Amino acid sequence: MKNFTRFALVGAASAALAACGSSDDASSDLEVDTVEIPADEALEPVTEEPVEDPAANLDNVEEPAAVDTQTATEAADAAEDVAAAVEAAEAAEAAAAADAADAAAAADAASSLEVE
Repeated sequence: MKNFTRFALVGAASAALAACGSSDDASSDLEVDTVEIPADEALEPVTEEPVEDPAANLDNVEEPAAVDTQTATEAADAAEDVAAAVEAAEAAEAAAAADAADAAAAADAASSLEVE
């Protein structure tokens, strides 16, 4: 019976490997697709040249508002305070999880002592 099982497993493995197929020349099937191939195909029928848009005027672009040092410092301090609060909350949550794990372990240990 053991020999039959061995032959059955060898036969199944052989069939599985044969099902994978043969690859005589793997490089012939390999074709690298890039973004340029579909883009080039999509742009083949386009024959017009781009034209300048007179409405696109870069002379009227507004400069961003100046930020004074005091406002930037206050914003940085506020961000630092928020980051500290988040870290404290994460530490408290981790401590609570550790306490819960310790309590669960103690309860498991106590219940295993009662069963014995």
